[in-house]
Amino acid sequence: MPAERSAPAPSQTLSRGIRLLEILAAAERRLSIDELATALGVHRSIAYRMLRTLEGHGLVSRDDAGRLGLGAGLAALAAGVARDLQQAARPELDAVANELGMTCLLAVLLDDEAVTLASAAPRRTAAVVSYRPGHRHPVTQGAPGKAILLALPGEAWPAGMPGAMREELAASRARGYAVSHDEVVASLRSVAVPLTLPNQPPASIAVIHVSLPLPEEEIAARLTRAVGDVSRAYGA
Repeated sequence: MPAERSAPAPSQTLSRGIRLLEILAAAERRLSIDELATALGVHRSIAYRMLRTLEGHGLVSRDDAGRLGLGAGLAALAAGVARDLQQAARPELDAVANELGMTCLLAVLLDDEAVTLASAAPRRTAAVVSYRPGHRHPVTQGAPGKAILLALPGEAWPAGMPGAMREELAASRARGYAVSHDEVVASLRSVAVPLTLPNQPPASIAVIHVSLPLPEEEIAARLTRAVGDVSRAYGA
C-alpha cells in the first residue's frame, strides 16, 4: 500500500507577512519596526526584510518618522473582495446610516472571526463612530458576530462556547436579531441581523453607536428591511 502523502508545510515567511498586515490593521496608530518585530515575535532584521517587501508592493507605507501603517495598495485588493456583495450592500449601508444617524456595517465570517467588509458613516451627525473595513474580532463577541451565528446551526458554532452564550444566541435567534454593549469597543452599543446569500460567506448587517436613537426592536426591523433590499439587489 503506498504511503499517505503528508500535507505540504505552509510557508512561514508568507504567514508572517500576512500576520504583519493583520497587526497593522488592528493597530490604532502607526507602529515602529521594533514594535512590529515584538508583536510578531521575530528579530528586528527579519521584520525589516518582510516590511521592505510589503512596501515594494504598496501594502505598507512609512511616514517621515519611520513608523509604518497599511498602504494604499491594500485598498485596490480590498475593492475586489466580494465585489458583488459590496455593490449590493453599499446603498443600503448608506441609507441606514443616514436614516438612523449610526455607523452601519457589513460583516462576514472568516475562520472564527467577524470581519468588517464595508461600512458607512452618517453624513449629518455631530458624533461619528469610525469602524474601518478590515476590523476583526471573535465571532462570539459583538452583535455583528453574534448575528452571523444566528444563521448557522448550533453544531457550526465555535467549539467550547459557554452554555450562557448558547442561551443568549437561542434567545436572539427567537427574536431575530443580536445586541451588544461594551463587548468589542468600550462604550459602544450595537444591533445586528443576519444576512444569508448564495455563494457568499455568512454575514450580518449592523449599526453601532455610543447610544441607540430608537428601541432595539425598531432598529432591528430597519436592518431587516435592509437585508431584504440587499438580497434583492444581489439577485437572491
